[in-house]
Amino acid sequence: MGLVGKLQAETLIAAPAHKFHEVFWCRPHHIANVCPEKIQTVHLHEGDWGSPGSVIEWSYVVDGNNHVAKEIVEAIDEENKSVTFKVIEGDLLKEYKSFRIVVQAIPKGEDTWVHWTLEYEKLNKDIPPPIKILGFVVHVSEDLDDHLVQA
Repeated sequence: MGLVGKLQAETLIAAPAHKFHEVFWCRPHHIANVCPEKIQTVHLHEGDWGSPGSVIEWSYVVDGNNHVAKEIVEAIDEENKSVTFKVIEGDLLKEYKSFRIVVQAIPKGEDTWVHWTLEYEKLNKDIPPPIKILGFVVHVSEDLDDHLVQA
């Protein structure tokens, strides 16, 4: 098995695609208010919210364990409602040489599909693929959807 991999998942949400995308694009710090048991804090370290090149630090909990990831916003595609984050520091880099996260909100009639892509390179062949992280981001999507629909 190779060291480079890609995992993808989609989940159907009821919130409009533009509202979901706006949170990840401009207001990711609000996610900590929506699901504090999963995302504890989101801090801006460099740049401006909603700008490529900005550096954001996430404190999050997976399987009861606290983690930190510092990410640079690599790309924001307003037309396709996607945001690309590249991990530059933190716990993920203890197991992965590189780690990129792409989240896209795709409108389909009245509904929205949220498509997650995790692109990674493991430090060695004994490191498992980041399936827990993929499940985690899908659950965050569902929590955010619940919040946006109620708002």
